[in-house]
Amino acid sequence: MTAPDPGPDPEHHDAPAAPAPGADELSVRDRALLALERRPWPGPGAKERAIREELGISPVRYYQLLNALIEDERALREDPVTVNRLRRVRDARRGRR
Repeated sequence: MTAPDPGPDPEHHDAPAAPAPGADELSVRDRALLALERRPWPGPGAKERAIREELGISPVRYYQLLNALIEDERALREDPVTVNRLRRVRDARRGRR
């Protein structure tokens, strides 16, 4: 039989906690998506390779997550330049359809 959990350690009350779902901060994954999107890419295929190697997801899944993320106001507060650029690109593509 195991002992009950004693609860939070009073000596470590100031340790940062991971954001809870719905919290006012982006997740680590969301920040990684934005960071990858900020980087310049030398040629075709480099970005897709980085998506697979660094994030461990397919490019299709990356773009699904990214498109949802650019609608999130937390992402806009975190990185307004990148989010607004992505929104402009998306809107321009929609206008051509």
